[in-house]
Amino acid sequence: MATAEMVAETPVAAEVAELVARSRAAQAQIENYTQEQVDRLIRGMVYAVCKPGMDEEIARETVEETQLGNYEGKFKKISIKTRAALMDIIDDKSVGVIEEIPERNIVKIAKPVGVIGALSPSTNPEATPVIKAICAVKGRNSVIICPHPRAKFVNAKICNLMRDALVKMGAPADLVIPIEQPSVEKTNEVMKQCDRILATGGSAMVNAAYSSGTPALGVGVGNAVITVDETADLDDAAEKILISKTLDYAASCSSDNAVVLLEPIYDTMLAKLQEKGGLVLNEEQRTKLQNAIWEDGEHINAKVVAQSPQFIADYAGFEIPEGTQFFIVPETGIGKQHPFSGEKMTVTMALYRARDLDEAIELTNSIQAYQGQGHSCGIYSSSDENITKLAMHTKTSRVMVNQPQSASNSGNLWNGMRQTFSLGCGSWGGNATNNNVSWRDLINETWVSKPLPTPKALPSDEDLFGKDVIGLVG
Repeated sequence: MATAEMVAETPVAAEVAELVARSRAAQAQIENYTQEQVDRLIRGMVYAVCKPGMDEEIARETVEETQLGNYEGKFKKISIKTRAALMDIIDDKSVGVIEEIPERNIVKIAKPVGVIGALSPSTNPEATPVIKAICAVKGRNSVIICPHPRAKFVNAKICNLMRDALVKMGAPADLVIPIEQPSVEKTNEVMKQCDRILATGGSAMVNAAYSSGTPALGVGVGNAVITVDETADLDDAAEKILISKTLDYAASCSSDNAVVLLEPIYDTMLAKLQEKGGLVLNEEQRTKLQNAIWEDGEHINAKVVAQSPQFIADYAGFEIPEGTQFFIVPETGIGKQHPFSGEKMTVTMALYRARDLDEAIELTNSIQAYQGQGHSCGIYSSSDENITKLAMHTKTSRVMVNQPQSASNSGNLWNGMRQTFSLGCGSWGGNATNNNVSWRDLINETWVSKPLPTPKALPSDEDLFGKDVIGLVG
């Protein structure tokens, strides 16, 4: 735990030290709050930003400031996602004894971590601060929100609404503190001085979080691969792929970046995707789109991220028919020489053909070994055998079945996934967790162990090791 006296005397370090001190003082005031008090706070924090009228205002201002995504996507996130996130955790016990294991005579007691340093990206700056803040306060922590500079005004607005709500409920405003003039140096200082980092954003900031010396929960690269097999409801699959690919103009890293169609349904399914507004690009259009998305040949061009198909086509220099919703790029290759196999952050999907499910699994693993391993994949299928096989043999933390990927893997009303915008990718993605990160990741737990009524007894060697092992090794 860093203190103001321990922090190097640079102007930025001193400024951050003052914020951390305020945050720490606020957290101390709620450290012994009851469950009812904590839950009342997070209810007020969410309602302050999602109440009718305010949700519309925030959605509009988010698009105006960031110039990313669209109003409909932002509105769904600030109005519906925040409500769903609150509903998801409101009945969880996060104070006192939170879990009991009678057969082991163990109970677990929740303890706050302290000050959470939370990074908020430009692509989801409307709901991310809210969800991270309520997860922090649910665990009786305070939080400092570090926004992307492209979203600093909307971040300050959202945080100040939550601060006002906290004061009205008798709690300190400094449970939520926004960095109002963000910079890389300032964010790095917050990460050094806080007690735990919750990092959502670009790989550079996530890597900085891991290098800060503070325990960090980070996310990996998204590059979702979606398989459609011969047992799928193709109309349903086409509609849900449309929803996922176009939600907020693919601002989410969970957008369908590659779709793998099995041979028996390839032509039929492709036609259905075209009926939904998917435009299959010819070689000239493909080349122009590639040059627009990766202008330097390597990094995604921020100018086309989360923009409309018409904007991207105009920028790239090709014509598109009216009604185009997303771009389809037929692909066979994988890796750096085939950039469409990677994450695109645009309304663009790579399309692959597979002979069977085995090849679809091979493609999924190869694509995500290039980018996105450990994050998410999905399948449209009515075969439990196929669903289980894909889940068993892909290196992924979450598999969405018959659901629009970008609207589902971070939790939604139609599934049981935890509501979050922080998706752990496990060791595959360089993360410490596979979780949909929530309040449980932002607490310390004390395990209380009492003696068992009857001590455990070791079995005989034959029962423990087995005769065959004893015969071979003995």
